[in-house]
Amino acid sequence: MTLFDAHFHVIDPRFPLVPNNAYLPEPFTVADYRERVEPLHVTGGAVVSGSFQAFDQSYLKDALAQLGPGFAGVTQIPADTSDDDILALDRANVRAVRFNLYRGGSATLKDVDTLARRVHEIAGWHSEFYLDAADFAELEPILAALPQISIDHLAMSDDASGALLRLVGSGTVVKATGFGRIAVTDPDALMHAVVSVNPAALIFGTDLPSTRAAVPFQDNDIDRIAQAVGAEHVEAVLDSNAREFYRV
Repeated sequence: MTLFDAHFHVIDPRFPLVPNNAYLPEPFTVADYRERVEPLHVTGGAVVSGSFQAFDQSYLKDALAQLGPGFAGVTQIPADTSDDDILALDRANVRAVRFNLYRGGSATLKDVDTLARRVHEIAGWHSEFYLDAADFAELEPILAALPQISIDHLAMSDDASGALLRLVGSGTVVKATGFGRIAVTDPDALMHAVVSVNPAALIFGTDLPSTRAAVPFQDNDIDRIAQAVGAEHVEAVLDSNAREFYRV
């Protein structure tokens, strides 16, 4: 089976990096990524901008050019980015804007509604959110009103409010990523619940190189996802759901 890696980072020291809470990651170039996933039959994926890359687009354009067809980009842009610049990024295979509400480095919560709607209208982009389920009381009404979104890392912690599955029911996509960084009590049950609500709503990503995660991605995380979602959903979760979501 081929895989679509819907969440990984490229960290190339040739391009600007911005310390986040004094943290700078070690290099993880396109070559490093290819070597790491070579046994996994990855044939496409999404390069996700991290907090430490802020609004730099140079690294992302370079990474996408190296990776070639089948790979998309997830960028961070300021709220005043011009329509022409958004369309230029789209031509470089960028397909989403990220709002990093967990660590910063992106546009802020006050810009979410305007910017998420604008990139969707201009280029068909969706919006990706690095957030914590503990904040759903504030975030759910904002997120529910947006045209198309995804949520990273199973929303990081237990969702006592039920907001995550309500959002899934109305079209939100959830990333099965970052098991070594999350505080979700039962990730397997949550993944099963997501596909039960909407079989198209769960997508796999390695989260490589697992920056700041207590435990980095392990190849057997793929087996864990497969067991959690069941045989009928494996191909969709590991591959086709994300290909459709990123339009590659």
